[in-house]
Amino acid sequence: MTEPLEKRLEKAMAELQAAQEAVARTERELRQASFAVLSSDRAVRATVGPQGELTGIEFLEHKYRDMSPQELAASVLEAAGAARLKMNRHVMKALAPFTEASSNVPELKGFEVDWERIFGPEVLRDDDEDTARTAEQGPAWRDALDEDGED
Repeated sequence: MTEPLEKRLEKAMAELQAAQEAVARTERELRQASFAVLSSDRAVRATVGPQGELTGIEFLEHKYRDMSPQELAASVLEAAGAARLKMNRHVMKALAPFTEASSNVPELKGFEVDWERIFGPEVLRDDDEDTARTAEQGPAWRDALDEDGED
């Protein structure tokens, strides 16, 4: 026996209101989020804000004094990129529940998001893939330093 239309509408409205409240809570939480990441050489800590914007750079233990400008720039870029990637993944995780269809009201489908188009392909890679490259080969930016011929 099918459920009366009034009852289905009531359920849909209640779920929609709950979803709106959840979206508002998620937005508030995301506006307060930030992530800090150390470069692999532990010379730099970069912090990004909720939109992936760089909000802080720290040069740790005076390591920058023994680094070439290219090495220091690479460390900053590595840490900032890793922090931004962490933030992007945090946003994806926070918004994931809104991409799923409703279990109570099948007519309420989740929205589709092309995360790769928004954040770039690296956001879809497993964390293990990122750490595997670092552990085995070192960061990609180090390869570029070795190839530029400047010492």
